[in-house]
Amino acid sequence: MNDSKIINDPIFGFIKIPHGLLLNIVEHPLMQRLTRIKQLGLTLMVYPSAQHTRFQHSLGAFHLMSEAITSLTQKGIFIFDSEAEAVEAAILMHDIGHGPFSHVLEHTLINGICHEEISLLMMEQINREMNGELNLALKIFKNEYPKRFLHQLISSQLDMDRLDYLRRDSFYTGVTEGNIGSARIIKMLDVHNDSLVVNSKGIYTIENYLMARRLMYWQVYLHKTTVSSEKMLVNALMRAKQLAHNGKDIFATPSLKYFLYNDIDAETFKKDEDAQRHYAILDDNDIISSIKVWTENDDKVLSILASDIINRKIFKVEIYNEPISDNYIKSKKHQIADKLCISEDEANFLISVDTVQKDMYDIHDDHITILFKDNITKDISESSEVLNIALLSKKIRKYYLCYQRF
Repeated sequence: MNDSKIINDPIFGFIKIPHGLLLNIVEHPLMQRLTRIKQLGLTLMVYPSAQHTRFQHSLGAFHLMSEAITSLTQKGIFIFDSEAEAVEAAILMHDIGHGPFSHVLEHTLINGICHEEISLLMMEQINREMNGELNLALKIFKNEYPKRFLHQLISSQLDMDRLDYLRRDSFYTGVTEGNIGSARIIKMLDVHNDSLVVNSKGIYTIENYLMARRLMYWQVYLHKTTVSSEKMLVNALMRAKQLAHNGKDIFATPSLKYFLYNDIDAETFKKDEDAQRHYAILDDNDIISSIKVWTENDDKVLSILASDIINRKIFKVEIYNEPISDNYIKSKKHQIADKLCISEDEANFLISVDTVQKDMYDIHDDHITILFKDNITKDISESSEVLNIALLSKKIRKYYLCYQRF
């Protein structure tokens, strides 16, 4: 009898999922929902091949976790089989609470709750269904387990989540400069004083990883077309929600309709089984199906936004290094209102101002520790010849103005 299921992955080849707890998680409906949620949301407006799913990413992160456990065990780091299975279960489910189109929904249709909290709620639900088999996985996920390095494998500067999504997103977007040496990084990982460290032989690989990550953020995740596409989607959902609140009948799939017609905050979401049930049904298809119908809506603003998204008529984007003046924003808004014969309040939905900031590396927040001979440790910023702390910690801030094209 075969004791594992094999899935063929274009990045890592064959991924083995053992029968039992781990396969039960993979086959759970909440996990299968991730097959219907794209990993990069509207990034496909820039990179049409970026069609991979959160499910594929979760499997990849699980595979890397298995590799990391094997590598650390070979170095004499003692990890029980139960701990290995638990940390693998935790990384499998780390994204389970993601909504459609990445982070767009969690700030638009639900207020005050992030996908990490929803992931935890869903993991606790699966744990109840599995009679507590995930107790240890939840402890590690919440960083409540004595072996802290196990949590770092799930969430840190060098976690398996990042190692997979950088490789995978680089592959599917075709941005080859973002490719990282994940196998080499995993081979260089070690544990020192219950903390994840990197052997000094791996410094160059880590330098490449940090540079690749910076490039992926500005060239893919924060690409101006991705940012403006997300703004259009957020504004379309906000307009639909406003119309729903004003008593207008807005077409939407039942679960999307629930969030359009009800104000759901964190407290309500955590207590209300209806809210959780509808959220667990939502995926990319609900949003796209509804938006396709909105292109014909008799509300001018909603139909413009919906048509823009469906037909890839992206908001024009202007990027500045300094804050954009209120007068300039007002003049743009006035132009839009005049051109479309709509009110300035309505024109608000066809313009968006945003500040985008990304630190390449924050030594105070989370750091990468390099392990040298004689058990001496130093931060990467002190160990690298090419990445000085000033360069690494430089905060890059850009100001985006997105608005309707004519």
